[in-house]
Amino acid sequence: MGTEANPSSSSSYQQQYNPYSRRYHHEPSTFPLVRLRGLPFNCTDVDIFKFFSGLDIVDVFLANNKDGKFSGEAFVVFAGHMQAELALQRDRQNMGRRYVEVFRCKKQEYYNAIASEVSDGAYGNSDHHNHNHNHNQRGSPPPTTTSARRKRSPNKDEMEYTEILKLRGLPYSVRKSEIAKFFGEFEVVENKIQIGCRHDGKPSGEAFVEFASAEEAKKAMCKDKMLIGSRYVELFPSTPDEARSAASRSRK
Repeated sequence: MGTEANPSSSSSYQQQYNPYSRRYHHEPSTFPLVRLRGLPFNCTDVDIFKFFSGLDIVDVFLANNKDGKFSGEAFVVFAGHMQAELALQRDRQNMGRRYVEVFRCKKQEYYNAIASEVSDGAYGNSDHHNHNHNHNQRGSPPPTTTSARRKRSPNKDEMEYTEILKLRGLPYSVRKSEIAKFFGEFEVVENKIQIGCRHDGKPSGEAFVEFASAEEAKKAMCKDKMLIGSRYVELFPSTPDEARSAASRSRK
């Protein structure tokens, strides 16, 4: 009779003291996100993929200071809660000569960092911070956005356009259908979209899109720094040669 009570007491002990059991019991809706601090200033997405080798990363965001320089901090989104828990175990491991702090953070901190950087970098006006906090509702940008952005990025207007645009900063899980939808009124077809990959076959966060003409591509620049998912996507004029070169690198 006494033995029948043991499984129950063992189970309650496990629930109380097992960290995984506790986290899953109390925090089932936690966003699988960690924050990194102390990264080398020449750090890239690839370095973060290597640091978390063996874990399934969905998104990486390298945060900049107000002056536009890399802050040494990053946010990394994983495919699930267990992946994020495993990532936390790499706290204070080395990247190059520096040890990197890995710690929990809230989803809103990640979204705020993206909104803050785009507000300061693209608009130069902190009044837009609140406008960008809610990433679940895309909405139209403020009417002043396009002109403000052009003043800060005149080089994009002065560049020579072909029918190809390059996209940078895409979510790593992006699909061609999402990119086609992003360019909605420009009627981009999926077989004219090339999603870039790194040498290991994983997405690079870049893509190339072919439009009907160079004029259409230039008009599509109105989508520069707009949202796909929770990421602000940068657009750049490109060329068929650059797209072909990226495709051949992806195949190697």
